[in-house]
Amino acid sequence: MSEENVALVRDFAGAAQSGDWERVTELVDPELEGHGTVGGLDEGRVFRGLPALVHAFEIEDAEAWEERRIEPTDFVDGGDVIVILIHEFRRGKGSGVELETDTAVVATVRGGRIVRVQGYMEQDAALKAAGLST
Repeated sequence: MSEENVALVRDFAGAAQSGDWERVTELVDPELEGHGTVGGLDEGRVFRGLPALVHAFEIEDAEAWEERRIEPTDFVDGGDVIVILIHEFRRGKGSGVELETDTAVVATVRGGRIVRVQGYMEQDAALKAAGLST
């Protein structure tokens, strides 16, 4: 089952990255819970349902950035919890300020669908939260 979860989360990441929200809808639970990035500006914020998460990613986040590249670099298998290690590049609108960092998302899978996602500014913190730190 764990390999299936990794494949599911990999598919989710690819679909979200390409903006294929129809495919994402097939992969997530209708009651998906999204949690703001730990260590980020939206820490503590909770998004309920895919439309709220899409709005935060496609509208709110896009308003601040002229360019965004969010590239998964690895998927760490924790059974029902998969950690997506990510390399991000962003360029601010207006300011032109560039940011390049390594972040992570912890995705929880239940019943063959993603039920929860939580972002982390620090990859080590994500691995620790998922019980996968070394």
